[in-house]
Amino acid sequence: MFTPKYSITNRLLENIKRINQLINELNSRRFPNVVLVEFEKTAFVVSSFASVSIEGNPLPLTEVKKILKSKPINARDSEKEVLNYNQALHDLNQRINEGKTTLSLELVLKIQKQIVKGLLPKFESGKLREKPVVVNDPKTKQVIYLPPDVKDVRTLLEDLIIFINKNKNKIDPLILSGIFHKQMVLIHPFMDGNGRTTRLATKVLLAQMGLNTFNLFSFENYYNKNVTRYFQNVGEFGNYYEIVNEIDFTLWLEYFTEGIIDELLRVQKQLGEIGINPQTQLQAHHIKILEFIRQKGFIADRDYSKLTNRAKATRALDFQKLINLGLIERKGKGKATYYVLKET
Repeated sequence: MFTPKYSITNRLLENIKRINQLINELNSRRFPNVVLVEFEKTAFVVSSFASVSIEGNPLPLTEVKKILKSKPINARDSEKEVLNYNQALHDLNQRINEGKTTLSLELVLKIQKQIVKGLLPKFESGKLREKPVVVNDPKTKQVIYLPPDVKDVRTLLEDLIIFINKNKNKIDPLILSGIFHKQMVLIHPFMDGNGRTTRLATKVLLAQMGLNTFNLFSFENYYNKNVTRYFQNVGEFGNYYEIVNEIDFTLWLEYFTEGIIDELLRVQKQLGEIGINPQTQLQAHHIKILEFIRQKGFIADRDYSKLTNRAKATRALDFQKLINLGLIERKGKGKATYYVLKET
């Protein structure tokens, strides 16, 4: 039976308290729905970019944005990785909102199958690996870790899921999610897609336990800032069977919770003071502008004049306020001027 070794250090405890504090602060504030929709849209894009980038996908964020908008039919493998991950994010988020997702072996297999669609043969898609694998150092290409044997993969994965589900009301959800994340990486249950599957399953687990990371922030983004540090913390060196009794999850849990804090702070900063003080509070006419752009893709002053009785000079100030808040941006010149939502 899986029994992870870890310690509740002062650092870990402080991280958990800080996360709860930041979440409470965000939950206590009220933001226009159209603003939250844009942040959610951005979070999906950033998560898709960061998670595949961690695994070596060369596409820059600007290209990822274009791919997710155009959704090319004859996509290259690097593009398929992005499209698959993004689709999995949306599907899982919808299932969570509908209350239809529970951590299980079946769910983990479905996630892996979706993210490797068109990238692996069918016998390796949505299936536990049937061959031995090794983990190489991304820089030196030297073997640094030997995962468990094929014959033990299913048992180890099932034991992990049992441990998580059994302790949902006994162990802090952040600690449980962190333990799941690292142990999944160590088991390395698939021929490919282990990291992406693990990160998606961890997001599901966090959402089930009350911290929905789908909608506003992306812990994948934190890992992608320093991939070497991520791999050093989440991985181990040596043969699984020789080190299994010595594996300590403490340092990883500290790093894992620090990543969530980092992303919560980033989102908090970007949301700024919208809806709080008179200088930044959005009024009904501002919301009309944003909603119109969401429906039509852009808005010009002639469109806005039909939505409100405000004078032309006042309408210009309304547009400028949304520009200053970083919510929209101006395109074109003179009579051809129009406004679109600004990508975060």
